[in-house]
Amino acid sequence: MKNLRIIIALTCLVFGYEGISQGVAGSVEYIKELTSEWNGERFKDGRPKVSDALLKRMKNIQIEEAWGYLRRKGYNNQYEGEWEIIHPDSVMTGRVVTAQYMPLRPDYQKLIKLKGAKENRDTIGGSNSWPIQQLVPGDVYVADGYGRIIDGTLIGSNLGNAIYTNSKNGVIFDGGVRDVAGLLDIEGFNGWHKGADPSYLQEEMLTAINVPIRIGRATVLPGDVVLANRHGTVFIPSYLASELVLSSEIVGLRDLFGFQRLREKKYTAGQIDTRWTDEINADFENWLKSYPDSKLPMTRKELNDYMASRKN
Repeated sequence: MKNLRIIIALTCLVFGYEGISQGVAGSVEYIKELTSEWNGERFKDGRPKVSDALLKRMKNIQIEEAWGYLRRKGYNNQYEGEWEIIHPDSVMTGRVVTAQYMPLRPDYQKLIKLKGAKENRDTIGGSNSWPIQQLVPGDVYVADGYGRIIDGTLIGSNLGNAIYTNSKNGVIFDGGVRDVAGLLDIEGFNGWHKGADPSYLQEEMLTAINVPIRIGRATVLPGDVVLANRHGTVFIPSYLASELVLSSEIVGLRDLFGFQRLREKKYTAGQIDTRWTDEINADFENWLKSYPDSKLPMTRKELNDYMASRKN
């Protein structure tokens, strides 16, 4: 009985220590657990390092194509729409750094400040600058501000400049921003947000960085890849990003082929707009062989490997 009490006490001590050691940011080990299906290179913070080349290709993917691919893989909650956009005509892709905000609670805020100090974060200014310190080129700062706009403005032009300096990218906020005129002046910066207001951030606090968050109806993990344009935002698990891009590029080529054959009146709209016959599929494959390599969105090897895999 005495030994049992000792074991229980030691267990409580271990779990208590683990709880105390939890920081503001998700640990490298935790992020690796969240993204365990990724097999490639990683950043120092543990996030998957999806290549810049793939992010560039993803800018040409339609939201509907990305959404459809994810649905087929069982990811039904990765899209959020109804945004205000700083530059609506631009497309943004990047690797996600997440941040979670909550309504202010003094005792919890005090603990967060203490944890931030142990992580060498700036405790003099506002904690909404902390995620910005972690950004590297190609990142997108994605924050759950629980839809708050008045007194929920997560950034203005000062922090916007800092974000762009570190990431060369922009933000996606389920919350508000202020000083939109100043944000518009930051060349290359873009932002998706729920509204603008002149108020400052107050009665709201940062609680965590690089942990799972909710953005509207989407679940977002650190290291996801985001595709954002005027039609909404899609958050893509890193391990699916490469296949999603290639699959969507093939869909784009099928569309080009279909449009051309319709203009030539070789097939009817009904034939193109339904499951293709073996004859049309064979015609498409021959069309691909003569399609110029310089116009392909992927390499010829990627295309051939993909088409071969579809036959197996």
